[in-house]
Amino acid sequence: MRTVVVTGAATGIGLATARVFHSGGDRVVLTGRRKDVLDAAVAGLGDRATALPFDATDPAQVESALDQLPAQVDVLVNNAGGNTDFDREPPSTLAETAEAWRANLDANLLSAVLVTTALRERLAPGGAVVNIGSIAADQGSGAYGAAKAALASWTVDLATQLGPQDVTVNTVAPGFVADTEFFRGMLPDEYRQSFVDAALTGRAGSPDDVAGTIGFLAGPAARHVTGQSLAVNGGTRTTR
Repeated sequence: MRTVVVTGAATGIGLATARVFHSGGDRVVLTGRRKDVLDAAVAGLGDRATALPFDATDPAQVESALDQLPAQVDVLVNNAGGNTDFDREPPSTLAETAEAWRANLDANLLSAVLVTTALRERLAPGGAVVNIGSIAADQGSGAYGAAKAALASWTVDLATQLGPQDVTVNTVAPGFVADTEFFRGMLPDEYRQSFVDAALTGRAGSPDDVAGTIGFLAGPAARHVTGQSLAVNGGTRTTR
């Protein structure tokens, strides 16, 4: 039985990811900032699932959680993040601009760096780290896109460091995914339709689409896949 830690696991992609591993017989630790939502998610999974609330952007909270985090981690999924620009008014001063950019960097890059660094010595050989990026890293989306691009770059560096330890590190980069809290319920119907129309599959992505890719990257068939960024966007942005 593997032990899996998923950050930002209370809803959306994180919860779908927890379900994938849990259904495969793994022990799963769900982390996030909202204890009540985490507890509800764990209750829906049942045995072999535990909730551990902490803010992954806060070094003190990550450090305080270490005693409750597993002594050995087979899979770490750094899913915590999101576009923090949706939570604030557009900046009108340099100070506000700096604050807005730092918020996105903290949420999407530093959260992954802190949790991974804290658990680095606990990562088991044959294990995997999967970071959740975004199509925005290639298409551009202000501070959010820049933070996800930085995460993809750091993935390559971390893969170089952990390769000799037999730990793979990859980024999964979703496109538009429905049924998440990403847009805070503020996405106009016409924008949603434009995202669907841009996909070669003619539909929005689902949390399960992304979670399935994460499960593959953490499984035995992907042991020679590392340092990569895998797009899960329905062909909205193609690679070769």
